Amino acid sequence: MIIAADHPARGALGAGDRPTAMADRANLLERLSVALSRPGVDGVLASADVLDDLLLLGALENKVVMGSMNRGGLAGAAFELDDRFTGYRPEDLHRRRFDAGKLLLRIGYDDPGEGSVRTLEAAARAVDAMAEHRLPVFVEPFVSHRDPATGALHNDLSADAVTRSIAVASGLGGTSAYTWLKVPVVDDPDTMARVMETSTLPAVLLGGDIKDGDQDATYEKWRTALRLPTVQGLVVGRSLLYPPDGDVAAAVDTAVGLL
Repeated sequence: MIIAADHPARGALGAGDRPTAMADRANLLERLSVALSRPGVDGVLASADVLDDLLLLGALENKVVMGSMNRGGLAGAAFELDDRFTGYRPEDLHRRRFDAGKLLLRIGYDDPGEGSVRTLEAAARAVDAMAEHRLPVFVEPFVSHRDPATGALHNDLSADAVTRSIAVASGLGGTSAYTWLKVPVVDDPDTMARVMETSTLPAVLLGGDIKDGDQDATYEKWRTALRLPTVQGLVVGRSLLYPPDGDVAAAVDTAVGLL
């Protein structure tokens, strides 16, 4: 059970119906401290600034620490699919004795530029470098499309799209020995078992925002997916840190209970 808080470094500050919820750093740190204090929470995924704050607060003692690696694909930017590695480098994670790294891989089949292919190449080299340091790397893949009307980038959570993204992510680099997958629950949860058959790599489920504020429905999707043989846990951020009812401890405890 890992709490994710690397969203602000990519300019993604919204949670629920609040477009700048994560912009209040003191409030975010308070919520993270509550989440990390709950029984069964193993650690945190974040960018360097957040992890430095948590380290100074003493909130990382005996916790798994995962560093976020590529944050260059800023939310809403024209270059969002060119997700360059602007966060932790593999050598940084190794030197700081952190436990793992995480990278985001959005694949735009209809991207007229070269952002996706540059990100693919950089991600493959990051997988290689992490393996050289014997550090796990969590790859979060999506097939993404731009809305023709607004230009906004959306992740495709259909079974076919997630299947393709998992296949591509699993083949990155010269070895998969240290690669984990960080995957969403697809739109149709009944197809999740077929989707996860795409790879033998260990996987964790990501959270994302709660659709229509229906926290219970989200928990049920996680509960079902967690029964699948390669799914090993949860890496969840906004849906637990900013639950609809505001009770971070209760949201985290419920998620831990699913494990």
